[in-house]
Parts: sequence; C-alpha cells; structure tokens
Amino acid sequence: MRYKPWLASLKPYPPGKSLEEVRRELGLQGPIYKLASNENPLGPSPLAIEAMKAYLSQVHRYPEASNRELAEALARRFDLDPEKVVVGNGSNEVLDLLIKALVSPGDEILMSEPSFLMYEKLGAAAGARIKRVPLRNYRHHLEGFLAACTPRTRIIFLDHPHNPTGSVLGREEMEAFLKALPEEVLVVIDEAYGEFIRDPGVAQGVEFLKRGFPVVVLRTFSKAYGLAGLRVGYGLMSEDLARILNAIRQPFNVNLLAQVAARAALSDHDHLRRTQEITWQGLDYLTGELSRLGLKPLPSQSNFLFVECGRPAESLYQALLREGLIVRSMEAYGFPEALRISVGLPEENRALVEALGRIL
Repeated sequence: MRYKPWLASLKPYPPGKSLEEVRRELGLQGPIYKLASNENPLGPSPLAIEAMKAYLSQVHRYPEASNRELAEALARRFDLDPEKVVVGNGSNEVLDLLIKALVSPGDEILMSEPSFLMYEKLGAAAGARIKRVPLRNYRHHLEGFLAACTPRTRIIFLDHPHNPTGSVLGREEMEAFLKALPEEVLVVIDEAYGEFIRDPGVAQGVEFLKRGFPVVVLRTFSKAYGLAGLRVGYGLMSEDLARILNAIRQPFNVNLLAQVAARAALSDHDHLRRTQEITWQGLDYLTGELSRLGLKPLPSQSNFLFVECGRPAESLYQALLREGLIVRSMEAYGFPEALRISVGLPEENRALVEALGRIL
C-alpha cells in the first residue's frame, strides 16, 4: 500500500490522562481531580442539559445540515452576518477545513514554538512546510513571524491567549503586525480561551475581522461553555472564505445534541458569568499560593496557569498523580521544568496547593 511519504513521521496527538486512566493505573480509591485539560469545572449549562433532554427522542433524525440556527445565534453574539460563520465538529474541524482550502503541498504554515500541536499535525498531513517561530518572553514573537514570511506562506496560526503560557498581545501591537503582513497571508487567531480574557487592552480577533483584515477567528464551546464532550466550535471569517469552507465540509458535521446544547449554552449568560468569576478567582488564588510555595506561575488571560517549577517537573507531575491530582507536564512542549495547571473548583484548587505543599 502506498501512502503519502510525509505521513510516516506523524505521531498521534498526546491527550492528557483521563480520570478513569489514573484510577485504573494507580489503583486510587479516593477523589481524583482533573486539572489538566482546561475544562469548565462547573460543567455544562443547565439550559444545555435540558435542551439535550428535549431532543433525545429525535436522535434517529439527521441534524440540520446547514447549522443555520447556531450560526445565526453566533452571528447575533458577535454582530456579524451569519454568512461569515462556519460551525464545526470542534474548532479543530474548522482548522482542518482552512488548511484543505488554502494550503497545497510545499506551502508554508507559520506557528509559534511551542503552540497548539494540531496546527502542526494538520498542516503536515496536507504536505505543508511547518515553520516554527520561538516565543520571546513566553509571548508570540511577531517580528519573528514577519521575518519568516516568504511568497509560499499561506497561514500564520496565533493561539491567543497562547497555549500553554496563557500570554496575550496588546491591541496596538496586533494591529501593527497585521498591517505589516503581505496581503495574501491569512492570520488565524485561535481564541479557544477568549471568554476568559479580562484585560480590556487585549486584542480581540473579531475587531480586526470587522475592519477588513485577512483574519479568521476561531472559538469553541469546549472551554468556557463546558461542552468539550460534544465537540462543537466555530470560525468567524470573510463571507467568501466561509462559503468555500461550508462547501467542502462534511454534511451533518455537528451532531443534533451538540447543536441544541450549544444554542442553549450561548443563551445562558448567568452560567458564563459564573464560569468567568470562578476562573478569575481561582487564577488569583493559585497565583498567590503557588508563588508562596516557591514556584513561578506566569500571568494568564486563560483558565490555566503555566508554572515554572525550577526543577524537573516530571517528578512533580508523577507525585501529584499519586495524590489524585492530574495536571499537565510541559516536557512535550519543550519546557521540562514547567507544569500547566487548569483552574478548578475552589476545593480542587485547595487540594492542589495542599498536595504541592506536602510534596515540596
């Protein structure tokens, strides 16, 4: 069997450990807290749960193929035309569609190093040349991106807030960067954690889309809206590009329950507000307590903290697992002395601090 030769070096995406894996592998009997995958500790909106219950008897029917109702709700949320919204099976599907539409073998994709691993995986699968621009002071190095652009550059991926550091860009520096880029280069601003930004000076991708810059803004229902298990996300973009992506995507790409749950979650402003409040309070608490323990958490505009440990972090990661606390080692991201810790419920955050106190 002959397959594309550049696929041989691809490796599966390394997901974080699940609660069931840790319980099975370590034989733990007590509570296990997952603070590794940046999920919503409050769970889904009660309105989303009720909406899914109302549609359970209809799962023998195909969902709405156009995702029109959800696209219209999102368009109202961002004050956009619905024709500028593409809904996907997670924002990863929109990423995949963008690469399929814009990138040919030998074209270039630019991303930070490190960054969200799926940019590299999807680009490499399409035969693209992946160019990595190292972070500067834990932030996207915009001047480095400009220097790396060539006539073959098609897409620049900016996860914003950045994953795994939680860093952000100011509005003025983002605008200057976009103005300096060649017109044919598309910038994908991945705002998976956009709902957690609390600094008004931070750039928001939709601002630049409305002003005509060549950007796509990605968002997801997996984080702030607590629907990670349903896999639903979306992209905001020019009408022409949205038309192409909707033409090449799979029909019925977002399942029935995901569509109705996402619409309900979008309307539950109280749940989103409580999610933001518990996240911001948790960030402040963990930043103070981890600093007190001699660790160095970086400022974050997301729902997680990047924590410099000053020692190999793998041993801390394993020790926390044995305490029933799942965090994320940053060794695969090139930071062997760092952990990424998701904000949990107050009792989960306290359990983490207490366990680290014992371990350290």
